[in-house]
Amino acid sequence: MGKKKVMLPTNEVDLATVKYQYDNIEAPHLTGFWLKFFVKLLEAPLIGSLIISNLKKENKMIEMLRNTVIPEAPMFKPEFPPQESETEVVLLEEDGKPEERVELALKSLPAYDPAKSWNADSSAFHYWKIRDYAYAYRSKLTSPSIVAERFISAMEEFNNKKPPTPLLISYDPELIRKQAAASTQRFEEGNPMSILDGIFMAIKDDIDCFPHPSKGGTTFFHEVRPVKKDAASVAKIRSCGVILVGKANMHELGLGTTGNNPNHGTARNPHAPERYTGGSSSGPAAIVSSGLCSAALGTDGGGSVRIPSSLCGVVGLKSTYGRTNMGGAICDSGTVEIIGPITSTVEDAILVYAAILGSSKAERIAMRPSLPCLPNLSSRESLNVLGSLRLGKYTEWFNDVFSTDISDKCEDILIRLLETHGCQTVEIVIPELHEMRTAHIVSIGAESTSGLNPDFEDGKKVKFTHDTRTNLALFRSFSATDYVAAQCLRRRLMNYHMEILKNVDVIVTPTTGMTAPVIPPAALQSGETDLQVGGNLMRFVVTANLLGLPAISVPVGYDKQGLPIGLQFIGRPWAEATILRLAAAVEVFFDLTLASL
Repeated sequence: MGKKKVMLPTNEVDLATVKYQYDNIEAPHLTGFWLKFFVKLLEAPLIGSLIISNLKKENKMIEMLRNTVIPEAPMFKPEFPPQESETEVVLLEEDGKPEERVELALKSLPAYDPAKSWNADSSAFHYWKIRDYAYAYRSKLTSPSIVAERFISAMEEFNNKKPPTPLLISYDPELIRKQAAASTQRFEEGNPMSILDGIFMAIKDDIDCFPHPSKGGTTFFHEVRPVKKDAASVAKIRSCGVILVGKANMHELGLGTTGNNPNHGTARNPHAPERYTGGSSSGPAAIVSSGLCSAALGTDGGGSVRIPSSLCGVVGLKSTYGRTNMGGAICDSGTVEIIGPITSTVEDAILVYAAILGSSKAERIAMRPSLPCLPNLSSRESLNVLGSLRLGKYTEWFNDVFSTDISDKCEDILIRLLETHGCQTVEIVIPELHEMRTAHIVSIGAESTSGLNPDFEDGKKVKFTHDTRTNLALFRSFSATDYVAAQCLRRRLMNYHMEILKNVDVIVTPTTGMTAPVIPPAALQSGETDLQVGGNLMRFVVTANLLGLPAISVPVGYDKQGLPIGLQFIGRPWAEATILRLAAAVEVFFDLTLASL
């Protein structure tokens, strides 16, 4: 007796009584022999159930999901009330041609000044942006075919590095040369397809890019799920003339936050090769951070675009749920995932986002999205709009980081935004963040298991990595009532956030609670499970996934070890223009070039 708890309806919760709950995840950190042994115990019929039950009890999951009455009805996909239109924006047509949207996006950017790139210090590393390549191609300074040879040569160097630096899982130099030759010919004829023509991009291994297989970071998934055509997002960028270099490395099936992958090798952080890139979009972030590609496509179901972008010092955009078509992605049936760009700069994120946006017709009918739009950064009024924005900050949450280097650097940005543009920071309170994390892990875990279960039961279990099997053991323990309870929490948390976003334009946080963690040597061969590191990496990102809100990570500097720090803006539904406008303003404050690799 006495286990039952009853939550107040959200409109009766007194925010003045809300107390922040600091994370204290109870779970072992295991690699090598002990991880393999732990997986055997987890998969044993009786003892495994006892271990899982104890882990869930220690982390208060059973109390929340089974012993608590949640008054709100379940919300099985993000549902948003109508939103006010953004101002000083460029409207885009979802059903229009991708290259036409990219052209409008190009016109929304400030005027291009080649001197800023071409007169830069030649001894220092600096990213070539999309417009830098476009200028070079049009000015005959280089060609896509010349860049292709340099890319292929660089890939050989990366593949032969000690330690190994596996960026791509599927890679065909001849296919790259063929695409580059076609692009070069278009430039010679004066007929490029768009500003993206000749731009080199990598595609995460869980997004279809024909004729490459989609393994999802596994050794076998391409055998049970053959690729017959491009994913919807890949088809759109291909129509703009993008050169697709191959399938980028990732944490197996996206079920991890570090980027560890014993199957194909673990991608390494370009800033510190002994450290993780973050995941699960590890390869896309590493290849962009290395300067080999201006952009890549990743998937984000639990921060998987934003976490590695933050840890690798690049830009990662997660759009509103339903804003991009998930057709052709391994995770296409979930309720938390999107496909999004990882880029070297915010303007590149704007250009790639313009190309890939456009929801499926079914999603558009169900979700009634606002017209997609971009910030008109070429407008004189843009700065006035920027100055009117209110930034919501939950200080206790904001400061819940592994190192104060992170919170201090992010706080400096808020001060700069106020001093330079007049952006006001408003103190907010967000209730039930612990419940948020529980609802997210049940949602993504149950949905992932639903898709993987047939292969798991069909004898493929032993082909998964040990950390994937650890996660699946937990996920397979979730019941139908657990899933429904999580969706009740989703509606409850949506109610809180829609009220908060009536008073502020964005919620601002660090992107991650820690900078790039060290790779334990034993983890390279056998994998690793470390839920405490996972908690630090995911602390600020899952809100946007569970509630479907747009969010962006933009680099803002480095900690005392020289590791990148990211700042995150979470926006109102469909308000990608607002978070992109803020990210562009933040980017101006810093020289984001890296030291030469």
